[in-house]
Amino acid sequence: MLKVLLASRNAGKLREFSELLPDFQFALWPKEAPELPETGAFFQDNALQKAEGARAWWRDHGPEPVDGVLADDSGLCVDALWGGPGVLSARFAPDLSEYRRKNQRLLDMLPEGAGRGARFVCVLAYLPWTGGAFTVSGSVEGSLAREHRGEDGFGYDPIFIPAGHDRTFGELPADIKHSLSHRARACAALRQRLT
Repeated sequence: MLKVLLASRNAGKLREFSELLPDFQFALWPKEAPELPETGAFFQDNALQKAEGARAWWRDHGPEPVDGVLADDSGLCVDALWGGPGVLSARFAPDLSEYRRKNQRLLDMLPEGAGRGARFVCVLAYLPWTGGAFTVSGSVEGSLAREHRGEDGFGYDPIFIPAGHDRTFGELPADIKHSLSHRARACAALRQRLT
């Protein structure tokens, strides 16, 4: 079993990664650690920045040994918003603390009569304790609901309807979400690459 530092404090991501990668044991990015950089123009840039920053800090301050670092950058890309919020998904509407309100603001930004096509994208960067990083990615196509629906998942899940379904990620059971989500597809690619 790999012991991996997850370069995130997001409890929702930790839960999903623990379910999607049950053969990994995760150490979570500690509260006392610095914020990790996310200044890239692309998901891949941010995932690599976070992995490299986390490994550098953990080398000097980590309380336990790990085999590697896993960092993710993911987001919702909406066609009618020219691909936004995209890499800025985690920083969208910083004046609002609740995702229900962030989701409503995003839905309110759609132009009248605009298409509702969207996709979730996830890029994972894996950085072994020694050696160079590699990235894998996954995405899922879908559309935006007209309102917040469902309380499962996290973030934008309650407004995203994956293609072929009529319920949002916030309404679908976890096993269905984990069979087709962007993060599930990226994790499958990660497992394949590691073996």
